[in-house]
Amino acid sequence: MSSLIPALVSLLFLSFGIYVLVSRGTNRVSIAFFLLCLATFSWQFCWSVLFQVQSPALAAEVARIGYGLILFLPTSLYLLVVELTRRQQEMVWVKLSACIALALALSDQVVDGVYHYSFGFYPRAGLLHPVHLVQTVTIIVRSAWLLYHQQACAASVEQLRLRYCLASIATYGLAAIDYACNYGLAIYPPGVMFIVLSLGMMAQAIARHQLMANPLQLAATVVHEMRTPLATIRGQARVLAKGLPELIAGYELATANGQRQAQLQPAHLAYLRELASDIEAEVSRTDFIADSVLASARDGSFSRDGFGMVSMSACIDEALKHYPFGQQERARLHRGEMDDFRFVGSARLMVLVLYNLIKNALQAGGEVCIVSQRHGSVNLLSVTDSGHGIPEHILPHVFDPYFTTRAAGTGMGLPFCRRAMLAFGGSIEADSAPNSGTVFTLRFPAC
Repeated sequence: MSSLIPALVSLLFLSFGIYVLVSRGTNRVSIAFFLLCLATFSWQFCWSVLFQVQSPALAAEVARIGYGLILFLPTSLYLLVVELTRRQQEMVWVKLSACIALALALSDQVVDGVYHYSFGFYPRAGLLHPVHLVQTVTIIVRSAWLLYHQQACAASVEQLRLRYCLASIATYGLAAIDYACNYGLAIYPPGVMFIVLSLGMMAQAIARHQLMANPLQLAATVVHEMRTPLATIRGQARVLAKGLPELIAGYELATANGQRQAQLQPAHLAYLRELASDIEAEVSRTDFIADSVLASARDGSFSRDGFGMVSMSACIDEALKHYPFGQQERARLHRGEMDDFRFVGSARLMVLVLYNLIKNALQAGGEVCIVSQRHGSVNLLSVTDSGHGIPEHILPHVFDPYFTTRAAGTGMGLPFCRRAMLAFGGSIEADSAPNSGTVFTLRFPAC
């Protein structure tokens, strides 16, 4: 009976991990979640076997092998939190945690035999077990902090998901009470109840609130399907641009000669004259949004296949020509010093980078200035605004994926810019202060 509960829990975790992997697809978050489920399965399944063993020697061997797998449980938890919060800079610490777990597993000093309790055998803490204990507590605290910080800055829907995760991880962390059994406390390990509760919370976040769904990827699918009708509308607008002037001229001639009664007001005729260009402008605006969504939804780095020599001045001209400026926005944007330089990259990607930077600068308020300069071994492009600036506590996170302070934002524009700059072999950085404006500086290696 004592082994039944951990056996059921182990199968529950393994089954749910496989379900998430199949239903949500193989992405970074679903793989990290599966690894956590697999580690939990190893933990609970080991206990279910250990509680059934009768031989002390066999129990000690099962405990040693099982704990070798359990040592990686904190790291798998940490990895999941890093992927959920998209804090890739934490990966160096995830790798360090994995190395510590591997070193402990190879040392064979974490477990020193077994205790024999009323419910069965249980691993006895060895010389290095406190290291594992400290590692576990540190990771739980760090993971909770990451989730708390991320949800505090996230949009409302993402905030709810992360709060579920925070509650789940905190509950899962309470299972660390089982370590008391490793130090001689003869109680049936209560941690199994906490991890079942945590799984229920995580299941709620995944099933009901679409925790692992990427809304941008869904949007990208829809946007991709919009491209054909948009092209059709643009073509029809150009047909109108050719035919409407003749039709209006014929109408005006007919009314002037008294051949028909005028039924259209001058304002209506003025509207019709601009109709084709207005439709094409709206199509261009929609194309801009579509390009931004498709680029932002893309994970990982950009392939350098097809890169070539690109003129920065040509990219700036293209961006300013096709950017869908709102009312009075074009007048706020100025071109400063303009040294043309060439870089190895993609003109389309660079134009999208400029779109994102221009959009952010215009939304910040004030005047916007674009400057390109040659500086020996490095060429610079800067986009400066005189707007409200970025608070000091937010500035370090502006390039974090999905980080946004705008209710309607996606938090993918600046991360896209950084990925593009890395593909170009360059870099991007932000400098700002409250009420002092913001400057984004892009550095390109000189060719």
